[in-house]
Amino acid sequence: MSKDYIEVRGANEHNLKDLDVRVPRETFTVVTGLSGSGKSSLAFDTIYAEGQRRYIESLSAYARNFLGQMDKPQVESVEGLSPAISIDQKNGANNPRSTVGTVTELHDYLRLLYARVGIPHCPECGREVGEQSAQNMVRRILELPDGTKAKIAAPVVRDQKGAFADLFSDLVSEGYSRVEVDGEEYDLTTEKPTLDENFRHTVDVIVDRVKIAEKARSRITDSVETALREADGIIKVILPNPPEGVRLGSETRSTGSLGADAEKDGRLVVEFSEDLACTHCGIDLSEVETRSFSFNSPYGACPECSGLGETKEIDEALVIQDASQPLKHVFEPWSYNRNYYRRQLDSMGEHYDVSLDTPFEDLDEEVQQGFLYGTREDVLFEWKTKNGIRRKEQPFEGVIPNLERRHVETDSKRAREHIEKFMSVTTCPACNGSRLKPESRAVLVSGTSLPEVNRMSIGDALSYFEGLEDTFTDRERTIATEILKEIRARLGFMCEVGLEYLTLDREAATLSGGESQRIRLATQIGSGLVGVLYVLDEPSIGLHQRDNDRLLNTLCELRDIGNTLIVVEHDEETMRRADNIIDMGPGPGKRGGEVVFQGTYGEILDADTITAEYLSGRKAIPVPTERREAADSITIRGARQHNLKNLDVDIPLGCFTAVTGVSGSGKSTLMHEILYKSLARTMNNNTSVDPGEHDSIEGLDQIETVRLIDQSPIGRTPRSNPATYTGVFDYIRELFAKTKLARQRGYEKGRFSFNVKGGRCEECGGQGTVKIEMNFLSDVYVPCEECEGDRYNDETLDVTYKGKTIADVLDMSIEEALEFFEADTRIKRRLQLLSDVGLDYMRLGQPSTTLSGGEAQRVKLAEELGKKQTGETLYLLDEPTTGLHSEDERKLIEVLQRLVDNGNSVVVVEHELDLVKNADHIIDLGPEGGEKGGQIVARGTPEDVARNDDSHTGRYLRDLLPDIELDGPRADRVAPAMTTDD
Repeated sequence: MSKDYIEVRGANEHNLKDLDVRVPRETFTVVTGLSGSGKSSLAFDTIYAEGQRRYIESLSAYARNFLGQMDKPQVESVEGLSPAISIDQKNGANNPRSTVGTVTELHDYLRLLYARVGIPHCPECGREVGEQSAQNMVRRILELPDGTKAKIAAPVVRDQKGAFADLFSDLVSEGYSRVEVDGEEYDLTTEKPTLDENFRHTVDVIVDRVKIAEKARSRITDSVETALREADGIIKVILPNPPEGVRLGSETRSTGSLGADAEKDGRLVVEFSEDLACTHCGIDLSEVETRSFSFNSPYGACPECSGLGETKEIDEALVIQDASQPLKHVFEPWSYNRNYYRRQLDSMGEHYDVSLDTPFEDLDEEVQQGFLYGTREDVLFEWKTKNGIRRKEQPFEGVIPNLERRHVETDSKRAREHIEKFMSVTTCPACNGSRLKPESRAVLVSGTSLPEVNRMSIGDALSYFEGLEDTFTDRERTIATEILKEIRARLGFMCEVGLEYLTLDREAATLSGGESQRIRLATQIGSGLVGVLYVLDEPSIGLHQRDNDRLLNTLCELRDIGNTLIVVEHDEETMRRADNIIDMGPGPGKRGGEVVFQGTYGEILDADTITAEYLSGRKAIPVPTERREAADSITIRGARQHNLKNLDVDIPLGCFTAVTGVSGSGKSTLMHEILYKSLARTMNNNTSVDPGEHDSIEGLDQIETVRLIDQSPIGRTPRSNPATYTGVFDYIRELFAKTKLARQRGYEKGRFSFNVKGGRCEECGGQGTVKIEMNFLSDVYVPCEECEGDRYNDETLDVTYKGKTIADVLDMSIEEALEFFEADTRIKRRLQLLSDVGLDYMRLGQPSTTLSGGEAQRVKLAEELGKKQTGETLYLLDEPTTGLHSEDERKLIEVLQRLVDNGNSVVVVEHELDLVKNADHIIDLGPEGGEKGGQIVARGTPEDVARNDDSHTGRYLRDLLPDIELDGPRADRVAPAMTTDD
């Protein structure tokens, strides 16, 4: 066998039909075909999975114990494999501490840069911090009140792993008898600490214990100098019982988890450094280290938000949701029917001489603030008891302070959850969202702090770092040269894959699947690996056509240095640039699983496949002959979240609207962060969402409700599947419960549920799979050995309907189930909706964890279509064409048009031009991404936008619209546009 090919023989994974295929090595290969035709089964579940399995088998037996056993793909052989790396669209970063900077490792290099050449400044006065002598430290210590007990300590171990037994022996031999280990004091002459070497510890040598007094100056001076020698210029002063209100330098946290209460034992621990102190403000700063700039470490994190950049606070708008309500009923968390709250409100009403039936909005502002935030003056509270009337005078706490206090003090989970309904997530007021403590924010490089760099977009950051060395001294330039080289390289790779609009402090959890994939792609480019097999899943998703060329150049660069690329993709431009195309089909599901074509782009144009028909122009998605006129509109006023430039936007109703623009122009911010979240809070009473900044939204009375159909999973575990999500499984279970054997045995509908005890397999809890924890890798689900993946016990599987068990039904594709349940109109109707959105190939019981984002979105769309249509619903969709072949895209467009025909409004955030050209109205944002975006570039019909020279989207649309005579960027390669009359 030649080493020039990866040769797959006898692949039978999922719907693959004993497939043989040869993939040229060190080439760019695109695997395309209808949705469900077997593309991912070949690329990911066969070729990549076999490469991963072989890698794990190459590890030692000890390492394999931690990883578990991986099943071999159903394939006879795969030869010529290279080490394989999968770059898919799954966004595994759900940790709120993960940012674009941390996942790309840029933040690590920035921390190193600021720790090595950063200049500390005072966080209070902003002056540059200078050196501090031992005499200055002694003077500061003597400023404490006379008689204050203090320990002078040398921090010889700072947050390091180890048992340190030798250190303790050496300390005893040097004459030291006391140490503090992790805040606990030990006498080394009687007991040596036994520490777990796998955990981090802090060891402070107690040099002296003194009572502060002027006559002790000489002793304190000797002790300070000794501690400075032992700990390389750093000392700690520990006050076991500090006088109230005393301040000495900058307090430090005790070693421990983020959010731990540094003063829980009442002590005050202060660090002095010979190098860092502000003589003007009297502030002593800790030594600047790389961890000083980590918001995941107690040494760098903001103490108020523990490095999250956000805090939860009581939201006045949630406490008072309708200010026209009478005073006694206006406070949502307080029920006037409860005695305590009635007494509080009655007393406040008498204090201010107002009736509790007065609408809250009619009260003076001073009275409103008194009820909400409390009073300074005493209020007379009276209440009846069995012993008579009791009276008490004290200030009124206020509704909001009361909720804040109870949220902190309560031990009741139920009470805390109730209060959290009236809280919203807000930017941390202490660090302004930067996540770092004041001392770290005050370290500057060329006059710029680390939070300022993190707020830059990747494109702006690259420009900033280009000439940064010119501002350095010779010493700083020598230290920073290699660090800056790495920073610029990583920023450059991110720009190459079209991500220059992302900011470094953007939370990783908010990235789309396509953005996460391109970040990992940029990381791989930076690694410079050669001879690797890269398997990618639709990397063009989320990219505007203008940005696609840069991504393709990056992929070609990976190929040119000696790697093999297998890319699952539907994008025509990607296929044009590929060396080899594998077209899967001929249909989806069980009608697919075959290679219907393999060759170059030029060769596929003459092939007899559905893909070839669309690429050659023999078949196309038509352009509507008429555009709908807006019946009315919703108007967003003053949208200014993220990069939006105080926009006023009209959203047409009764129309199909596409929101377009280059990546990062503000599309998702406008539609999701502002429009959806505002409507969800106002119309659906969803208090868990926090709308983006805007002035108002007008015209809400024109719609009945809002529905967001996004690409988030329909379930987090294998229990959830398309059958349960759409509700069709309820009807199927009813059919099985009506069979003769089920009635004889007394089986009810619940017997056929895999979510309750009785009929399910108890070994796997009805999941059909068992989770294997992979420690430092993602968890893996393997089939249950007891039920072999059927989910049910043997008794339940005895019951059949038309010769099929309930497990057989769950294993059917939508297409097969449609034929099987032909006679049942309720089941057929719901299955037909799944078929209409292009999911014929999907199994009824396919676990939700295996669905792509696009598939999950289309399942949600089918579920919405299954509801009773009342009209006047606003549907918001985010890139619904994700993962769709042109033929499936045509079906999706028909479904969306059907929703609008039923009196609803559809708004789609989309880049795919075949869908955009079918819209009635386009809102095009730009002109660029990031700070250069956030404006409305064009609006109107697709034809109106195509005639706008300022619109990138419009220029690419020109080639697809028959009424536009202007040439677009791809005029030489696009077939003549078709209309629905053609």
